[in-house]
Amino acid sequence: MPEIHWDSKLYNEQHRFVSDYGADVLQWLDAKAGENILDVGCGTGDLADKIQESGATVSGVDASADMIALAKQNYPTIHFEQKDASALDYRKAFDAVFSNATFHWIENQRGLLTGIYKALKHGGRLVAEFGGKGNVKSITDAIDQAAHQLGLEHRVISNFWFFPSIAHYANLLEASGFETEQIWLFDRPTKLVGDDGMLHWINQFAQHAFVNLNEEEAKAVTDLAVSILKPTHFENGEWIADYKRLRIKAIKK
Repeated sequence: MPEIHWDSKLYNEQHRFVSDYGADVLQWLDAKAGENILDVGCGTGDLADKIQESGATVSGVDASADMIALAKQNYPTIHFEQKDASALDYRKAFDAVFSNATFHWIENQRGLLTGIYKALKHGGRLVAEFGGKGNVKSITDAIDQAAHQLGLEHRVISNFWFFPSIAHYANLLEASGFETEQIWLFDRPTKLVGDDGMLHWINQFAQHAFVNLNEEEAKAVTDLAVSILKPTHFENGEWIADYKRLRIKAIKK
């Protein structure tokens, strides 16, 4: 998967819904005072801070230096570290591992789950939510359609995310030694902020699609994709993205 540049300022201003929705996943985590918990893909640290409110000791890791810098600035009492989630080097250090909106960015899923398994104490739990099968399909279809209309279809990439089915991810968990306790795939239509919400979303989250294009070509595809989506995804002054989320809870037995 190509490297993504995370604009932490744009993320904080336009895409706070990522952590806002992630707060619901914390019910599955059910953090307890005295626990040691790792937040994988912690971003700007908002959810790590919410976990800490339970009395747990929290550490956060993220691949983005910009995100980690902002997290340290926002929440100086939490330990944050830049780290590749597919190459974690912890050993039986945590009672739980939590992650929100991160796993679908990681190509090496076996490395990710192996590292998390080793990081957990015996009986420890993994709670995570990320994009599932069919996530943002209308957006990727619009990007493909726009690229085709502009004669750029062979240079645009729209399949760089990992959006698994329930069966696929349950098999990965079992192969990594986990016992799946709960797994749920569900629709979650998501509002995007402002008249340019879809444009900002594509610029932040779908930039991989345009790595083979110059700036002018990328803008042309993006603008056309937005116009294709507008009749069906812009209602009453709001953009809606067709999110599908996969939520899991698995135990290290």
